[in-house]
Amino acid sequence: MFRFANSEYLYILLIVPALVFGFILLYKNAKAKLHKFSTDEMLKVISPERSNKKIFLKYAMTILAFSMIVISLANPQVGTKMETIKQVGIDIFILLDVSRSMAAEDIQPSRLEKAKYEISKLIQNLRGDRIGLIIFSGDAYIQFPLTSDYSAANLFLNSVDFNSVPQPGTAIESAILLAINSFQEDVKTKKAIVLITDGEDHEGNVIDAVNEANEKEIKIFTIGVGSKNGAPIPVKEKNVIVGYKKDSDGNPIISRLDEQTLKQIANEGDGKFYRSTNSQDELEKVFYDLAKIEKNQFGETKVADYEDRFYYLLIPALIILIFEIFISPRKSKIILQLKPSESED
Repeated sequence: MFRFANSEYLYILLIVPALVFGFILLYKNAKAKLHKFSTDEMLKVISPERSNKKIFLKYAMTILAFSMIVISLANPQVGTKMETIKQVGIDIFILLDVSRSMAAEDIQPSRLEKAKYEISKLIQNLRGDRIGLIIFSGDAYIQFPLTSDYSAANLFLNSVDFNSVPQPGTAIESAILLAINSFQEDVKTKKAIVLITDGEDHEGNVIDAVNEANEKEIKIFTIGVGSKNGAPIPVKEKNVIVGYKKDSDGNPIISRLDEQTLKQIANEGDGKFYRSTNSQDELEKVFYDLAKIEKNQFGETKVADYEDRFYYLLIPALIILIFEIFISPRKSKIILQLKPSESED
């Protein structure tokens, strides 16, 4: 089995044809300029030591060494054996509020951006656990299902913004029910939900959803994003605040954290409530609580044990470059001592 660990570096090889074409173009251009003043026969007399073959040889060696270094950067690897790895962990669904109230800046840089930053850090800390993301506002949608591909999870997380869910509102109940139904019941893992929201103006009967989670032994942790005093909801154009959201009377709407509801959800859901602040990473605390949950095996996967082979190309490339330095672009003295008829270039 063979693969490149960093295959993205191979795209650099696309410039090699351009380098070759550029060299040929420059060489022909220089030769055309010389022919304005002399012929090939005169050049042999004026500059008998000039060796076109060596010039081409030196450039070819440089291009070859460059290509080999690029391929070594891509780190070619050879698989030596297959191993069966047990997949052990818990399943976690994060429910992220993307309603407009999450644009408030009482948590810097904004409630939503702080939440996304903490989720990203949580993903980096996970080892073997599967994570999924549900975004909600007036309705709930799966941003990505349960996965242990943390790189892909971060990519999907980065694309989340206030336009991800067009319906206004805060449908916490819908988000919890969607998470419950999205867990794989046939996979016997411990399951947890992490709800990140300001909890304001939530819709539906949230406690009924929490009770359903309890019946399926799903723990619910809540993180309240915002402050009790609240903050106005900014209206932005091209990332510049041009005003604040107002009510029907023209007064700025103040969005406040509904801490009581989120505490109730956490208590009823056999979890814990955390209040987000500017200085602390609340999801890190949740991670420690999640780490205490018993981990179960949810599958097996076969992986190849690969060994690096980049030095097979890197070392020869360096040797070629060293040799290239010592190759003179001029003809050797032995060639120059031969008769003109015997010293073809």
